[in-house]
Amino acid sequence: MNIKNHYHDVIIIGAGLAGTRAAIEVASIADVAVITKVFPTRSHSTTAQGGVAASLNNNKAKGEDSWELHMFDTVKGSDYLGDQNAIEYMCKEAPPTVIELEHMGVPFSRMPDGKIAQRDFGGHSRPRIAYAADRTGHVMLHTLYEQSIKENVHYYSEFVVTQLIIDNNVCKGVVAYDLRKRNVHVFSAKSVLIATGGGGRIYKVTSNAHESTGDGFGLIYKSGLPLQDMEFPQFHPTGLYPLGILITEGVRGEGGFLLNGKGERFMEKYAPEFKDLAPRDLTSRAIYTEIMEGRGVGPKKDHVLLQIHHIGKKAILEKLPEIYQFTITYAGVDCTKEPIPVMPTMHYYMGGIPTNYEDGLVIADDKGNTVKGLYAAGEAACESVHGGNRLGANSLVDTVVFGRKAGKHMYKYIQQVDKPELKGDEGKQTVEMITNLTNSTGQELVSKLRENLQDIMWQKCSVFRDEKTLKEGLSALKELQKRYENVRLIDKASTFNMEMKEAIELGNMLEYAEATLASAIYRKESRGAHSRVDYPKRDDQNFLKHTLVFRVQGATPRIATRDVSITRYKPQERRY
Repeated sequence: MNIKNHYHDVIIIGAGLAGTRAAIEVASIADVAVITKVFPTRSHSTTAQGGVAASLNNNKAKGEDSWELHMFDTVKGSDYLGDQNAIEYMCKEAPPTVIELEHMGVPFSRMPDGKIAQRDFGGHSRPRIAYAADRTGHVMLHTLYEQSIKENVHYYSEFVVTQLIIDNNVCKGVVAYDLRKRNVHVFSAKSVLIATGGGGRIYKVTSNAHESTGDGFGLIYKSGLPLQDMEFPQFHPTGLYPLGILITEGVRGEGGFLLNGKGERFMEKYAPEFKDLAPRDLTSRAIYTEIMEGRGVGPKKDHVLLQIHHIGKKAILEKLPEIYQFTITYAGVDCTKEPIPVMPTMHYYMGGIPTNYEDGLVIADDKGNTVKGLYAAGEAACESVHGGNRLGANSLVDTVVFGRKAGKHMYKYIQQVDKPELKGDEGKQTVEMITNLTNSTGQELVSKLRENLQDIMWQKCSVFRDEKTLKEGLSALKELQKRYENVRLIDKASTFNMEMKEAIELGNMLEYAEATLASAIYRKESRGAHSRVDYPKRDDQNFLKHTLVFRVQGATPRIATRDVSITRYKPQERRY
């Protein structure tokens, strides 16, 4: 197997919004390459529907807006686990960042006076969500991709990164596998940014694309670096039943509401003020409670309904055209005439790679030390602006604000360091892995192990969890990890071997699933999306802190903690 060597000043893993925005920022002075598993505009960012949060103050239907209100809503939404210094930075930067996107060419929807239109979203006290119908992520990513081409950013599509090259706490590059030509490539670089998105594919029901396999989580965890707050996967309340495809919160922002099997608008019981625009953690728990208490819909009473047809076909086709098509294509439901069947779906990781919000550097330990030259941004990163529960539309602003921030710091950093020297054997480990997978005569199949993993996570670490089920899940996961050592490939193709790609992805998925379960066992309280039946109350005295989880070969993961930044708002009870 051939090993090819490359040098670029900057390597970015992942071509979604965070990676592409960072590439644009640094490309004016650097040779920048983006490594991506798919063609760039197929990255998962393109599926973001509802909008991007920013206190532009264009829609004053509920009064004046400000970055302070945006910050408070985000801190409250995070169940006070979000780092307030990072949240303040994001909320201050959000309005100029959206205007910058507009100037780059993003075609936002408009109000009658020509200003950028803004709609309501769950947990936001003001209608501050800028949008482009229900295709906001799609148009943002296409616009940024065009800008990156103008800046001569080089893309390596259909490549899977298998290894970070870290020597003496300095990141010097990555190793990747070329799916098209079956070669191993060693990339040396002055700096590396991980922008690989989330990892919803470890769950049976998810809104995530097939590529959302937590590759960045796996790369970090296997390198001996920690992951942070992994016990907080977010379950979006309205996934299209039974597939889990996202039905944007914009549906409820435009006037949609939830109904149970009795035809009742049940959210009034759970959130008397915000009702159907309550935050996602609360709304998902409400739906599950309705189902568990026998008020679900359908023969199995295992979902609820989302009604939007009362706003009229014209408004739906203008503001929610993609939802209209989705519901017809995937559920046979015309949402201009009848309600949409929905259920909670795994959607987003609030946790991830611990990242310093001031420069985007990856944090290496519980003392806050960082890895030189290694950055993270987007859903893969955890600057902790979402804490225990992310508010809708804060993910897109997170990607572009902190993608740009990381790009700015890399811009400075690469001018201060020399080209790295590699030892020369960096590709050996990946060559051995590819060879072993190709020649394995084991009895385990990738597809079966992945299905088992998704069942375990859905049943043992879902919206509600407790000590017993979490420990059962971790024990079952350990068995899967052993079985993975005997995996074999049916597909022996030398080019575009998708089973090889899925085998590599599964190796990462088994790792960060372990981190998720171990962190959930450790946190003995209920906060945000982490709802422990056996510890139903929030416990600020013992658990107002971030969880860091470290991989320990052949043993239980090690848990450490980091302090939460509290600058403006003291923790209080969340009421909606």
